[in-house]
Amino acid sequence: MRRFTWRTGQWHRPGLEYLVSTDRHHGFESFEEELLLLMADFVGDLEEALAQPFRLQFLTADGGRVEHTPDFLLLTGSGPWLLDVRPAGRIRPEDEVKFAASAEAALAVGWNYSVVTGWRRRVVRIVDALSAGRRELTDQLGLQDQLLRAAASGPLAFGELVEQCSYPAIARAHALHLLWHRNLGIDMSAPLTDTSLVRLAPDNHLRGGER
Repeated sequence: MRRFTWRTGQWHRPGLEYLVSTDRHHGFESFEEELLLLMADFVGDLEEALAQPFRLQFLTADGGRVEHTPDFLLLTGSGPWLLDVRPAGRIRPEDEVKFAASAEAALAVGWNYSVVTGWRRRVVRIVDALSAGRRELTDQLGLQDQLLRAAASGPLAFGELVEQCSYPAIARAHALHLLWHRNLGIDMSAPLTDTSLVRLAPDNHLRGGER
C-alpha cells in the first residue's frame, strides 16, 4: 500500500467505498478511483476488488529503472482485470510507458488490462442515482413482485410503473433496487426520469410471466 499525505486544497480525495458485490469497504485515492469502484459494483459479476495489488519494476529503453503500482485488480466472472485510473487530460508520456508495461505484464499472465480515462457524465449520474437502492431492502409489502409483474406486460415509463403499485412512493425505492440488481432495465443513454422506459430484464421474463 502506498503512503500519501493529506493537506487542505489537494485535488485527490482518499476514502473507502462500500461494494455490494464483496460486502466490504475498499480503499481509493481519488474521486476517479471511487467512481471506478462504483461502476465495477454495478457491472454485476464482480467477485473481488484489490487496490494497488503489486509493484511493477522494469527497465526502459534508455536503461532507466521505473516502478509502477497499478491501481486495481478486479476479479470478475469474465476473468481478472488489471486497471489504471488516470483522467485523459492528465496522462503524460512517462505514464504511457508505465501503462504499456502493465499491459505486457497482464498479457503474460492471461489478464485483461485497461486504463480508465473517464466516464460519460449521464452514465455517472444514473449509476449514482441507482446506487441509493443497492443495499438489501426488506419488502414486507410485496412491492418488488408488483413491479416485476407490471414490467412483464411490456415497457412502461418509470413514473407509470411505480403508480401501478399499492404504495407508489415506497415503490420508487424498490424500483431503484431492482434496476441496480438488473432485475429491471433502462436505456442508460438518456437521463433517468419518470418518462424513462423500464423493461423486465431478459433473465426475468419467465419469472415475470409465471406470476
